[in-house]
Amino acid sequence: MADLRLRGAPLALARALVGLGPVRSALWSIGKADFDLDALSALPPSARWPLDADNRPVQGRAPHTWEDAALGTPPTPSGRHSVSDFAEAFRTGRATPRTVLDRLLDAVDAGAFGHATFSPFVHLDRDRALADADAATARYALDQPLGPLDGVPVPVKDEVHVHGLPTLGGTAYRTEPASDDAWVVQQLKDAGAVVPGTTACTEWGMNPFGANMHRTMPRNAHHPDHGAGGSSSGSGVAVALGMAPVALGSDGGGSIRIPAALNGVYGLKPTWIRIGRTGDDWAPGTMPHLGPLGITVADLVAFLSVTAGIDPSDPATLHAPDGHQVAHTWTRALGRGVRGARIGIDPRLWAQASPAVQARCEAALEPLWADGAVRVEVSLPITAHAPAVGALTIASETAANLSDDLAAHREAFGHELLLILEMMRGPRAQDLLLAARTRAAMRRELAAVFRDQIDLLAMPTTATPAPRYPRTEDRQDVLWTSATAAMTALAFPANLSGLPAGTAPAGMVDGLPVGLQLVGDAWDEASVIAGLAHLQRTDDARVPVPKGAVDLLGDR
Repeated sequence: MADLRLRGAPLALARALVGLGPVRSALWSIGKADFDLDALSALPPSARWPLDADNRPVQGRAPHTWEDAALGTPPTPSGRHSVSDFAEAFRTGRATPRTVLDRLLDAVDAGAFGHATFSPFVHLDRDRALADADAATARYALDQPLGPLDGVPVPVKDEVHVHGLPTLGGTAYRTEPASDDAWVVQQLKDAGAVVPGTTACTEWGMNPFGANMHRTMPRNAHHPDHGAGGSSSGSGVAVALGMAPVALGSDGGGSIRIPAALNGVYGLKPTWIRIGRTGDDWAPGTMPHLGPLGITVADLVAFLSVTAGIDPSDPATLHAPDGHQVAHTWTRALGRGVRGARIGIDPRLWAQASPAVQARCEAALEPLWADGAVRVEVSLPITAHAPAVGALTIASETAANLSDDLAAHREAFGHELLLILEMMRGPRAQDLLLAARTRAAMRRELAAVFRDQIDLLAMPTTATPAPRYPRTEDRQDVLWTSATAAMTALAFPANLSGLPAGTAPAGMVDGLPVGLQLVGDAWDEASVIAGLAHLQRTDDARVPVPKGAVDLLGDR
């Protein structure tokens, strides 16, 4: 694999010269090698399917169930606070939504970010958040909370509209304040959640390890010279630092699961279109999903239960079973356990991860086998080409969506993103159509294995731990093709298929957290939740609380 890492003056020079055919061709050749794009054209006809007419996930079968062990919700890890801990503290008067928000704002003002060094927030919505926290405090005083999220701080990724705040999307030029809340934000606020502000993300989501030249980005919560993951960088760091038990992220090529894994927390990319996209500036396309990052699996369920539903302005949500009608299955799944669950392992997919990450994830699965999960070896030869198909798909869709922005604001684009968009002049139409047909075959390959063999598919979340992104590179773009491939290779299958996928902490490799990923059948978040919850319950792969984590409930 090539290992091109450009930053600073060399990256700026590449930007200046990318219009020259030989330079663009050289960069395109390196990208093709890192994502193994040439292998697509060598696939047999059986690895292609007629183009899909729509993007609805292909379901294997329904429902996926196994013996319910009725184990209850897993306990919150020591030293951490979950959504339920906040609700209990508010009910008993041990804390109030206002005192919690005050502690959060004080921590931000004091620069209390531990190894992350820099703030996970881009903008704070102080006045509105304080008013919402006071209103929630009053409701608890009357014993009339709106639900489990009432008064709980829930940061929102800076691609989703929050009324009155600019939605930058990681850029330097989108400065207009949002006139309305996004649909998902309104659902959170209707449930009483307090949105303290928006969290940092990489430019248009196209950097998966956390680099962005337009702003100071938080570093990994466990090591200041490694990336926090992208593109939901700030949401992952805010949760890892205890600044919220759950936060909103998005995932077009792993952007929930990557920062969750790299910072040692849980993340869930639900089935495609489970959460409405109105007010999400990155929504156009077939890859993006909205979803939560959380301290516990129950926090993911609490978030999903109030945000999944029919968005009247997003007709695609009509294809999803109404989340409000099935949320009870997600709550029950927290105690299902794994006895009898058939968990698929494809050695070809696992081989894309480093030996150390493979070993750590295998160790994290051992308690599941001991508790009755059934290991099933599967073969997914088409899905093994997800890195190539995913890279072509997300880059081409982004290039199409940004063509007008690029014409109007070219000088305001970061070096890395501009080079990616220029490189997308390299593939021919037939290359993109070939990838689309391979994607259609991949979706059916996954549906078949869920129909006939397994309930869950397990693999590492990322191929390596967090790449280096030292503090000395603050506000610098980094074009690093092999690191981008390592972060996204194992995430792409779930984005291309639209299947639900979650990540759980799988321990530490070289002092950095890594994650274990579980993928489920279409609309079967419940099975993913059950598997993640049992990983949390076994406590075999817990990561330490990062240095500098704050205690919003005042218990420590």
